Amino acid sequence: MQILDATAAHAAGITAVYNHVVQHTTAIWNDGTVDVRNRADWIAARQQADFPVLVAVDEAGAVLGYASYGPWRPHDGYRHTVEHSVHVREGLRGRGIGTLLLQAVIDRARAQGRHVMIAGVDAGNEASLRMHERLGFERTGVLREVGTKFGRWLDLAFLQLVL
Repeated sequence: MQILDATAAHAAGITAVYNHVVQHTTAIWNDGTVDVRNRADWIAARQQADFPVLVAVDEAGAVLGYASYGPWRPHDGYRHTVEHSVHVREGLRGRGIGTLLLQAVIDRARAQGRHVMIAGVDAGNEASLRMHERLGFERTGVLREVGTKFGRWLDLAFLQLVL
């Protein structure tokens, strides 16, 4: 496995991971899926804004997962804080791919001189919460019933890592 900067050639693999997460989990609080053009545009926009999009790929180049970060909030005072996302292909979760991707975006954020990385995680996703804590994130709070998906209210846990 390798971790690489994503290109438009990875958009189809990222789209497949993203859409599966949207359709079957509470890791992304969107209801609609996207097409490959959407993800290709997303990759280009992130990179144009100097935010990385990283992919984990196997020996054949298939996307196993992806990670990125972007602005946390739009106001100038938050410019040194980023919020990240990490998603792994169905059937491959729990094998360390997410941890490697998260460590890679942490390293990239440090290299860019970012100050804090924020994680917003479904409060019921204990595996993700533990992964973040293993990499030094601290739980800072929970917002109760701020999201909804699959007909139920969801709590949002916030974690932060001072870089």
